Amino acid sequence: MDIPPRETLRLSAADPAALARAAALLAAGRLVAFPTETVYGLGADAANPRAVADLYAAKGRPAFNPLIAHTATPAQAFSIGAFPDAAARLAARFWPGPLTLVVPFAGGEAVCELARAGLATVALRVPSHPVALALLAAFGGAVVAPSANRSGRVSPTEAPHVAADLSGRIDAILDGGPTEVGVESTIVDAAGPHLRLLRPGGVPRAAIEAVLGHPLALAGAQDAARPAAPGRLASHYAPRARVRLDAEALAPGEALLTFAGARLPGAEAAQAVIDLSPSGDLAEAAARLYGALRALDATGAGAIAVVPLPRHDLGEAIADRLARAAAPRPGPEETPQ
Repeated sequence: MDIPPRETLRLSAADPAALARAAALLAAGRLVAFPTETVYGLGADAANPRAVADLYAAKGRPAFNPLIAHTATPAQAFSIGAFPDAAARLAARFWPGPLTLVVPFAGGEAVCELARAGLATVALRVPSHPVALALLAAFGGAVVAPSANRSGRVSPTEAPHVAADLSGRIDAILDGGPTEVGVESTIVDAAGPHLRLLRPGGVPRAAIEAVLGHPLALAGAQDAARPAAPGRLASHYAPRARVRLDAEALAPGEALLTFAGARLPGAEAAQAVIDLSPSGDLAEAAARLYGALRALDATGAGAIAVVPLPRHDLGEAIADRLARAAAPRPGPEETPQ
């Protein structure tokens, strides 16, 4: 779907007037990108179906893919969803922070049906980034905010990443510098009888299980065609270059994404090499992942070879994003427009 070009304002998050301008734009049904602790989100008034439809169009995102509604306080989130005891305990421990909870929708007009993709559930989060919290407080309502990039592509961790994908398609970018966590929030489905991990992310699974006192069930792939939460599509977070996982050697014309100083045979001829964390720090690797994919993609390499990576703690989220980046891409007739 084509959308008319629009001027995209670049606003400084350090300027109180810019924050007020961004909140006013949201209230007017416009689209504003802003930083969270995970990645930059593309914000729209969650109660405004027209604004949400514009957001889907700007991203080229399928409307069957639900959105996360962000609120300034847990109390606001509790007024939108019905929180079982386990979900309330997770919210008390991890909010504000990079955890999204999918709970039954409590009704009302705070999050429109289009934002929920017609589901009887709603995905809610209270972010911890000071700019995000200030914007949400100034706006006063819930804001849906998927990653501020074209659908399926690499998520943005800096304002220039947003501009590269969405300039001319959205109304403003609130620049708060690089994000800290670098991968999206963990999503837990708390709407059914058993809690399920829908997407690993900024809160490690082990930390959630410590609060619950039992293992967290893993969601299967059965809802990928009509997902219950964002980030469940098989092909997602993808650069233009093909991504090749668990590489043991580098082929001609490939770029290399490595970790903890690992090198592969053929690396001396790599199109480019980026080490996510020379010291082997998974938090640093997560924070640098999307920027590294964008940088390697910009070299024009035909493929990005990725060394085997740890899968514990934040490594689980990194592995999930890379697996989706490496998944077969939909054909042109399947690509949402």
